[in-house]
Amino acid sequence: MNFINHNIKLLAFAALGSGIFLACAQTKVATQTKTATSQSGKTVPTNLKWSERMMLSEMHRFPESWMLDFSKSPKWTYPSAIVLDAAEQLYAKTGKKEYYDYISDFGEKLIKEDGTILTYDMEKYNIDLLNSGNVLLYLYEKEKKEKYLKALQTLRLQIDGQPRTKEGSFWHKKIYPYQVWLDGLYMGMPFYTHYTKDFVKGAEATKAYDDIVFQFDSVQKNLLDKKTGLLYHAWDESKEQAWANKETGLSPNFWGRAMGWYGMAMVDVLDYLPKDHPGRARIISYIKSYADAIIKVQDKKSGLWYQVLDKPLEKGNYEEATASAMFVYTMIKSVNKGYLPASYKTAAKKGYDGIIKNLITVDENGVVNLNKCCAVAGLGGKPYRDGSYEYYVNEEIRSNDAKGTGPFILASLEFEK
Repeated sequence: MNFINHNIKLLAFAALGSGIFLACAQTKVATQTKTATSQSGKTVPTNLKWSERMMLSEMHRFPESWMLDFSKSPKWTYPSAIVLDAAEQLYAKTGKKEYYDYISDFGEKLIKEDGTILTYDMEKYNIDLLNSGNVLLYLYEKEKKEKYLKALQTLRLQIDGQPRTKEGSFWHKKIYPYQVWLDGLYMGMPFYTHYTKDFVKGAEATKAYDDIVFQFDSVQKNLLDKKTGLLYHAWDESKEQAWANKETGLSPNFWGRAMGWYGMAMVDVLDYLPKDHPGRARIISYIKSYADAIIKVQDKKSGLWYQVLDKPLEKGNYEEATASAMFVYTMIKSVNKGYLPASYKTAAKKGYDGIIKNLITVDENGVVNLNKCCAVAGLGGKPYRDGSYEYYVNEEIRSNDAKGTGPFILASLEFEK
């Protein structure tokens, strides 16, 4: 009975939410989709590739890019950047200006003329907040606006002050002392590497690249389960957290999306890490052992992955969209880039087809939905998240979360190459 009521509430909320989005931005949606609608009679034409169909669906749902994380007002947050990364690639591929405008609008709304970042607070030392710096690196390259450069320099300063474990791994946030989360590698390292490539030279650049590779070395050393090849969600160096194993400091479970973040972090960092850096081969070796481990827990029938990776048959577990999309993206990009042998494409394609068959629905107007996304999961905080199996499977599930739609578009683009 509770489950039914919960779903009714979710449907009501979704209907209300879409009403708000449409009401406040009808003009913009009309402009953006006018051409498409006139061509096919649908808001999102069904004769396009999946990458564009999902991107246009996101733009329809969230007419302004700051809305992508279900935000009610402009806020500096990380999920928008994943979809906007995909928009950059779509713009490069198609030349359609609406994709560029969608990205540019994010910078215009979130960065003030003096370079101040709306709602950002460096003192929190929250590594999540570096991820949207990737959007600014792109916009600065294209537009050379001084405000973007100032904002980028602010974010880079956060890295200098980010607290670290005794051996040098970044804490996830200042409020999570001595804790390294897999999520943090994706949130911080592609930005750190890309910024270094664009702005830092000589010995300083080498030092930064060494630091970046070390973050992955440290995770492999401290968070890897040697038996399965999977990595735990987090590690508490102090072993003081209630969720941390008193002997190892590790959290108790293998959460799908945490592993997903880690895979995307590795393949995206390699876009900017110099070809001759000695750490490059190590990261590629980590991708290989990672891919082998996730293929072992891939559902043989559906091709998908579960919210808690190694417990598919336990009560409440479900095939989760964001992790599945992230794994597919990591593998197919690795194959395309030559980090993995071509044989790994089979598992990636099985996962991709599984997403389309089991997790995608298309509305009458052509708008594409990605369902069964875990909304959020973490450790500690208030109320306290204990990292138990029950905790992960009972977090909110929703459709069209940017943490799933973004990786789905990125994976689609890799398959379309």
